[in-house]
Amino acid sequence: MNRWAQTSDCPSRRFTQLVADDAAFDREVCLVSIDKINLATVEKMWRREVEACATYRHLANREKDHRRKEILLRLADQEDRHAARWSERIAAATGHPPDPDEVKRGLSWFQRISDPTIVLHRLEQEENTAEEEYNQLLARLSDPTDRRIAEEAMLEERDHAVVLRTLAGGSLPTPRSTLESILRRERWHVRGTGWIGDAIYGVNDGLGAVFGIVSGMAGYTGGSEVVLAAGLAGTLASALSMGAGAYLASKSEREVYESEVSREKTEIEEDPHEELLELELFYQLKGFSADEAHAMAERIQKEPGQFLRTLVHEELGLSEETFPNPWRSTLSASVSTAIGGFIPIIPFFFTVGMPAVIASFVISTIAHFVVGASKALVTMRPWWATGAEMTMVGILEAAVTYGLGLAFAAH
Repeated sequence: MNRWAQTSDCPSRRFTQLVADDAAFDREVCLVSIDKINLATVEKMWRREVEACATYRHLANREKDHRRKEILLRLADQEDRHAARWSERIAAATGHPPDPDEVKRGLSWFQRISDPTIVLHRLEQEENTAEEEYNQLLARLSDPTDRRIAEEAMLEERDHAVVLRTLAGGSLPTPRSTLESILRRERWHVRGTGWIGDAIYGVNDGLGAVFGIVSGMAGYTGGSEVVLAAGLAGTLASALSMGAGAYLASKSEREVYESEVSREKTEIEEDPHEELLELELFYQLKGFSADEAHAMAERIQKEPGQFLRTLVHEELGLSEETFPNPWRSTLSASVSTAIGGFIPIIPFFFTVGMPAVIASFVISTIAHFVVGASKALVTMRPWWATGAEMTMVGILEAAVTYGLGLAFAAH
């Protein structure tokens, strides 16, 4: 059973129990033998605790609700104590403690631009990962004291994940708030975190398209003024095309939804009994008994608006909340694409020839890595992996298009 379930559903009581456990943990940490645990693993755990502590404090500074702020600060204090334990063990093994400031400096960019809910979801994912790593560590330990300390840490990571799931939901867990939290997370994944996702992928498209144009024209002309003209034209065309595509796509989705709602509304007005039976069948297919399905459908039918939305969702899988605003999508796609497309042509405003080509390649490669790393905000993958992935794609694209330009120039 989870230790929180043994204490209470109240976060304050849960934290009281966790703090008491921390005190017992501190009394025994000095008994751990560092040579029985891989030092690299210990350093990794220390870094994770420092990052979590800094992130919790940052979220607490941004939080306006007093209770949520208090919970975040208590989480930060607990992570700080964990980091202190790991730091003492690292110092005992290496002769000097690690510097936490180096870790904290690398967090600021993500914290400043991310919505708190996104950060909480990422932290929840990291706490679950930490729990898995502690579980793997237990398999390598034989000393009883080592195993107890690892088990305590693993349970605390699990507890933290529960807290974060609650905080991401915005309130204490009740059936209604839990359901709303789940639905918000699902809508968040469908929308790709809103304008942030649109902007990142817009920059990605603009950078990739214009970098290919610039590389190809540079190979063909040797880096003359023609490259600048081609790059500007490509940037403008890409921005307009992406903006128009985003507008038409989101507008078409909404029009399809409105058309289906209108059709379903007409069917309800013409034969409400048949639509009620239809909804009952949907619930029976989900595993409810005939009586349960009938009771649920009748209750929903008492609210016409909800009845209509439910039928549209069950029949077609459509929901109004999943559709982005057409104008916001247009602005985000066009502006971000223009920004991405402008990056490869910057050097050609100041110079020509091979120096401009080399400078364009360097800044575009760096931009590919930065944009790729930013995708971690949407995909929740490690930032270095998404950055390296996009960098390799950009280099390959440049090599192919530059080689194609050279081939045309030779003929």
